[in-house]
Amino acid sequence: MLFSSLVFIFRFMPLFFLCYFLTPKSYRNVTLFLGSIIFYAVGEPVYVFLMLLVIVVNFMICVHMARGMGENRKKGVLAFALVLDFGLLFLFKYFNFFTENLNLLFHQDVIPKLRLTMPLGISFYTFQIASYVIDVYRGKIKYTGTLLEFASYVSMFPQLIAGPIVQYPEVSKELRKRKVTLLDIEKGLEIFCLGLGSKVLLANQIYTLWNQVQGIGFSNLSTQMAWLGAFAYSFHIYFDFWGYSLMAIGLGRMMGFRIPKNFDSPYMVKSATQFWRKWHMTLGRFFREYVYIPLGGNQKGRARMVFNTFLVWALTGLWHGADWNFVVWGLTFFVLLMLEKFLYGKYLEKSKVVGHLYIWILIPVTWVIFAVTDFPQLLIYLKRLVGVHTGEVLVKNEQFMRYLRQYAVLLLACAGFSTRLPYKIYRRIRGGLVLVLFAVFVFWFSVYELANGANNPFLYFRF
Repeated sequence: MLFSSLVFIFRFMPLFFLCYFLTPKSYRNVTLFLGSIIFYAVGEPVYVFLMLLVIVVNFMICVHMARGMGENRKKGVLAFALVLDFGLLFLFKYFNFFTENLNLLFHQDVIPKLRLTMPLGISFYTFQIASYVIDVYRGKIKYTGTLLEFASYVSMFPQLIAGPIVQYPEVSKELRKRKVTLLDIEKGLEIFCLGLGSKVLLANQIYTLWNQVQGIGFSNLSTQMAWLGAFAYSFHIYFDFWGYSLMAIGLGRMMGFRIPKNFDSPYMVKSATQFWRKWHMTLGRFFREYVYIPLGGNQKGRARMVFNTFLVWALTGLWHGADWNFVVWGLTFFVLLMLEKFLYGKYLEKSKVVGHLYIWILIPVTWVIFAVTDFPQLLIYLKRLVGVHTGEVLVKNEQFMRYLRQYAVLLLACAGFSTRLPYKIYRRIRGGLVLVLFAVFVFWFSVYELANGANNPFLYFRF
């Protein structure tokens, strides 16, 4: 069930919040948990039992660790939990990918593929559970809470299938006792509406242009048209995920939770290093705190730092998908980060224009690598971006100008909302009637588009 669907907006959400606020405060975790299970079961009626089993097993493990045990046994229990959690993630998401490549290597079916569909949100809730288990092992979490509190934390529907990746200490107090005011409900609704507008009015609309570029065929694109498609996809993936994250934050606020923000104007930075401090911030935090730093970070010499960074970005690429283009995408950022660290990063930081131009050229190229899973087609697209044409170009300058005129207003709107200006305006008008009226307008305009059958994909469901 998508947040940006009429079923969620007019059925699930009002019914859930009606039950939620009618429930006595001390029992609201029950309503939250049951509502989240129903929300998940609508899309995954079978795998909901897998998630519940994983929740129970991990909670039992953490309770035993928190009660105290020898260090060796504690490490063994931690290893068991992580092997279980990431083993399931590997089985459902990566097993067939590695099987295919192993079979290609040996030119025969060494291992048969499994006919398994990937459970919704398994990458997100696996990371949340792993962060909880590791924090209990480290002693960062001393009070593990009740099973209901832990289950509510993992299954909380606003962030269950698409993040942000919330750490338990960020919501532990609210899970035990939280207060929801009318101001929280108002702010939460405003944030939800703004996220809905980002998703429906910007991401969904600009995705139409990317679809048309794919329909034309990459080999038929002119260089201008290839860049137009790259910018369209860049705007789509940003407003798609940012909008969904905003809706999650808004829903959490209405329930009394402060879900961390996931984006901070990432297209307005000057380097790839800065970009990844502003894009999918909770994912970057996870890899930094639970992979990079435990491996030694930058404290064990330059060579070790380079290796640790390489591993983090290989895993970051794989996290996004079980395909080689995602690995290449992740390692592309590894190369860029190392070049910036050792060669030209300090010059980008000092520049007022060059750094921004660098990002506006670089990031669309990396998103093309991310978007196109077929390697031959990806190579064709990359060639078109640099002006290499091996055949006849069907989309000539006249057709390009037609597409540009058709999407000019939408492209300008996406560019404008990618800056920090909207946030500055929001901070100035929040709490006033102007923002309320704007949020109401955005909400009903989005509903109008959804009711008219507007294209409504959500990219991060597949992760």
